[in-house]
Amino acid sequence: MSDLAAARARYVELIAKRERIASPRLLEALAAVPREDFLAKGPWRIKSEAARSYRLTPDADPVHLYDNVLVAIDARRRLDTGLPSLWAHFIDVLDIKAKDRVVQIGCGLGYFSAVLSKIVGPKGRVHAIECDARLAARAATYLRAYGNVEVVHGDGCVELGEPADVIIVHAGFPHPHPLWLQSLRPRGRLFVPLTQRDREGAALKITRRGKGFDAEAVQQIRIFPGQGRGTSALDDRVADWWQRASALAPLRFRGIEQGLPSDS
Repeated sequence: MSDLAAARARYVELIAKRERIASPRLLEALAAVPREDFLAKGPWRIKSEAARSYRLTPDADPVHLYDNVLVAIDARRRLDTGLPSLWAHFIDVLDIKAKDRVVQIGCGLGYFSAVLSKIVGPKGRVHAIECDARLAARAATYLRAYGNVEVVHGDGCVELGEPADVIIVHAGFPHPHPLWLQSLRPRGRLFVPLTQRDREGAALKITRRGKGFDAEAVQQIRIFPGQGRGTSALDDRVADWWQRASALAPLRFRGIEQGLPSDS
């Protein structure tokens, strides 16, 4: 086994053990998708989950990427790739199956789009939306070999296309957007980080149940803010309300009014 193959095997084993991953399809996808295919050429600026600053890899050997590290996409904006263990955990919680239609809002450079592509299989679809034109163009190039992935440069709060089994939001917002809820198929799941202006908040899983929805907190999160995210103190209070309420017990509601759950 080559050094790179051994590093990939350790990477999958680390994530599987740390997050107690239940989905074999997810582990197979993590093993199959080369992380280096979705980044600029190295060396890379990387950092661990707890680190405050980046360190530069000693060279461009992709073996450095097969650890639980963030990789800078734009260090000036503190825009990184997702932490592998964290997003593997979130994907596992969503119980994504073969043939599902998954919508990603904020696909970045497309690494997790490729992982999702492997999970849903050739009869499933991944609709990957990215608001940054340069990132969307790069993601489309990197994902060219993944025939069940469509990359769109656009606003995930405006248009999602067909209804989805799963919607994954890869950026922080103060509250769930009504469009996301309306676009879920029966028993569809929405994953959304609800954060304040300091990027801190809670990740929620919202499931469509008949004519209503159930929301439950998954865990705390710190994440890059979404395009058009509110910047007022009121937005922070709305995000804080969701975080506190969902931590106490699953929330049941029928819709969203002024950012908060409603039974109307």
